Order: sequence, then C-alpha cells, then structure tokens
Amino acid sequence: MLGVEYGFAASVSLDSHPAKIRAMAANAGIELTALCAHANLLDPPSPDLYGTNEIIKAVRLAALLGIQDVITTEGDPKMEFGEQLTRGEQIFAMVEKLRTPVLWVAELGVKLLLEPHGRVTDTIDGMAAVLEKLGHPESVGVCLDTGNAWLGGADPLDYIKTFGRRIGHVHWKDMPQEMERQRGKIFGCGMATIALGDGVVGIPAVVKALQHSGFDGATTLEIAGVENVKLSARRLETWLRT
Repeated sequence: MLGVEYGFAASVSLDSHPAKIRAMAANAGIELTALCAHANLLDPPSPDLYGTNEIIKAVRLAALLGIQDVITTEGDPKMEFGEQLTRGEQIFAMVEKLRTPVLWVAELGVKLLLEPHGRVTDTIDGMAAVLEKLGHPESVGVCLDTGNAWLGGADPLDYIKTFGRRIGHVHWKDMPQEMERQRGKIFGCGMATIALGDGVVGIPAVVKALQHSGFDGATTLEIAGVENVKLSARRLETWLRT
C-alpha cells in the first residue's frame, strides 16, 4: 500500500472515487473492461485477507465505473487450515464466501467470473461444482485463463466444451515446454514470459473453439515484455481471421 501512495505500484484502492479511476484511464488511453478481485477463499476469514468484503467492494466499484466483468478466484491457502480441507470442504468454503457477492452482482447488473487459479478452479469438476452451487448462471460465469488451466493440469479446450457461453472473459497466456514438469503442481501464474504461439498450450485451437462457442467478451494479454505483447496481438488477429 505504501508503494501505491508513493507512486511505485500501478494499482488503486477499491475505496477510490470512480471519477479518479476514470480520469487515470482516460489519461492513459485505456478502456477498462474488467476488474480483478482475486481472493483467498480457502483459508478462514481474517481482516488481513482479501475475501468477501473486498469482492463486494470490487463489484460495487465496477458498477460505478460501467465495467461488466469482476474476476475472482480462490488462490492458494496460506494456512494449515486451508491446506487440510477435503474437496467437499474446499467447495463449501468457496461458495460460502462468494454467496453474498453473487447477490450483489445480480443486483447491480455486472458479472462475477471465476478464473482457473487454484486447486479447485483449475479442474473442470471443481469449477463446475462451485458454479452449480452458486447458481445465477446469467450473472456468474468463467474467466478462462489459458495458461493457468493448462498449468493446473487441465486442457483449456475442455473448459470451452464444458462451460461454453458462460465464459465471459479470457486471459491469454502460453506456457513454455519446460513448464511441463510442473503441471498439476502449480495452480496459476501471474504472467507468461513468452509470446502466444511459442509454447505448448495450443492457442490457435483455443481461439477457434472460442469462436465456435459464440464467445464475444473482452480478452487480456497477460504476457510480460513489450515485444511479446505486440507479437501475441498480431498472432491473435491472424488466428481470428483464418
């Protein structure tokens, strides 16, 4: 937080006045399409953990800014409590903490999207179980992260086949072949270090599958390096046309 105050970090508080954020985006020439509210949903609630209250703040801020998608996920537990949860307990913990935010998105007309970024959401059956228990299919869906899904051990194509039109946003990442040995052991990463198409995820097939599913949402290049971002954008445009 001190880094934000002194200009060292590119983030804003969920308590910021929306006009301040609109002005910052306009000055940078950026159109805001999503608000990330990644949380810790497996450990017990605590004042120092990002959880239900913060997700609700994110939903309210998104509505004030005219942003359609609020993206969240369970993250990795940091305590022994979260580490020892059974599969059923993990799903219950997530659903309990997300229940009230789901009511807020339904009220305010935005969408809450769950991203593969944890030991539950990185699996098809885990994601499906949480979505089923949360209900509200018109306002609760999926943010497909191609790299996270693959890294967690799933196939991004299976997410598209299973969830189809419930995918409301896409985070694009490709993973290098040397990450194969870590599949199923790491549940999500912040940024890819290579351009789309240089890795083993099979991004062109994912693009086609999304097109066939009727996807029409916004997407984000979660890729490090200016040239990697530019090359990825050009390749995406080519794959969309062919």
